[in-house]
Order: sequence, then structure tokens, then C-alpha cells
Amino acid sequence: MQTWREVVRDDAPSGPFQVAIFDFDGTLSLLRRNWQDTMIPMMVEILQRETQTEETAEQLERIVEDFVMRLNGKQTIYQMIQLAQEVQQRGGTPRDPLEYKHQYHERLWSHVRHRVEAVRSGRIDAAEMTVPGSRELLIALKELGLQLYLASGTDRHYVVDELETLGLADFFGPHVYGALDDYRRFSKAQVLQQIIADCRVDGSQIVAFGDGFVEIEETSRVGGLAIGVASNEETRCGINDWKRQRLIRAGAHWIIGDYRRWEELAAALGTAG
Repeated sequence: MQTWREVVRDDAPSGPFQVAIFDFDGTLSLLRRNWQDTMIPMMVEILQRETQTEETAEQLERIVEDFVMRLNGKQTIYQMIQLAQEVQQRGGTPRDPLEYKHQYHERLWSHVRHRVEAVRSGRIDAAEMTVPGSRELLIALKELGLQLYLASGTDRHYVVDELETLGLADFFGPHVYGALDDYRRFSKAQVLQQIIADCRVDGSQIVAFGDGFVEIEETSRVGGLAIGVASNEETRCGINDWKRQRLIRAGAHWIIGDYRRWEELAAALGTAG
């Protein structure tokens, strides 16, 4: 019995796989770990300050957590668009969602900056700020001949910078996609369609790794192998059960916690089909 993965669905494509697409935060990088602990309180504060709601902080937190995590994997702006709608529904006058996004990034960067600077200075090994086994798996997939892509809901300039910081940029080359201020120009569904067209593959030849709802749902939709990475970002070990449950609902074929068993994972992908 294989214990390195949980097989959730028995209709997974068998390859051969030509393309692997990765989410970034929580899937490869831990530099922004616990980002939701910045976003959710900020949104609760805004709803309390800018509306006439009589809901308690606890009630608002449950509402905010639900839509924040449901939209996890999409560009950050979509969470801010939903926030603006929540403000309006409660009788407030919402700001531009882009303003909310910039406010969030400023708050988050105050936490992330210290981690980035520590890795750049060598005080912290880059491996400590990645999901275990990430580098080894990327090397193995390259050796299998898969083309690697990265698509993140985080703004692209942050992703490019943090990929470089972690020493992972060379694995992806120009195939790095992230959120843009003109948010209609990017989505993970668009990236998948572009990959299918550019690489002349069908969906069943794509494997995707992600810890968010969107990339799993979209990969499953095009017929690819959707691997849910239910990473425990705090301990860097084991399964985050909350992520696991959401990834299963999104349509994940397999669930893993990290890439420590990268040899078995690469072998499964390399021998599939």
C-alpha cells in the first residue's frame, strides 16, 4: 500500500505527461505562509469600520474566511472585489478594490520582507522557506522531459522576485505567470488554455500541483491530473486537513502533504501510461 499519496478519485488521467504546472505560495514557496492571517483580519477591520453592520467580529471572520479561501488561487484582486461587495451590501461606500489590494500587500510585505531578506543574506537556507522536496521534484520532472510552468494569484513581480530568492527561477524560465493590475489579462484557466495551444497537448497530458481551489478545479476541468498539495505551512510536515478537505471538494485526484517522497511521485508520473 502506497502511503506517500492519498488517491481520492479513480478517474485520473494516465499520461504520458508533457507539462507540469505549479501554483507558488503554499505549493512551492513558504515565504508568504499564513498570508490569510493578514488578509482576513484586515477585511474584518474594514467591514467594521466602513459599514454600519451589527455583526460581531467572529461572525464577520467566518464570512470573510469563507470567501477568501474559496477564491484562493485566483488573483488577489478577486478577493478584494468581493470585499468591496461586502462593504456595499452593508451600506458602506467601498473603495476601489485595487486600493484594498495595495493596502493588503503593504501589510503582508511587512511580514514577508524579513523572510526574504533573511534568505537573501544567507541567515536562513532557502530550503527552509520551500515545501520540502520542491527542488528535488523539479529536477526530477525536468529529467523526465516535462515542461514546467508556474501560475500564481500573487502579483507577478513578487513571484519573479521570490522565485529568484529561493533559487527556483531557472526551472521555469519565461513560463512564470502571475496577477496583473489589469486583472482581466490573466487567469489560471487562460494559462491552461495557452499551454494546450502552445505545447500542442491535450488536457490529459498536463499535471498540476496546487494548494488552492482554483488550479485544482481548472485542471480537473480540462482533463488533467490534479494533485492537491495539502501542505502544513507552519510545521513543514504532514497534512493540513482543512486544505485537504477543500482540495478534495475542488476535484483533486491525489492528495499529498509535501514532496519528501519525490522519487515515488516522479516515478508515478514518469511511468504513467
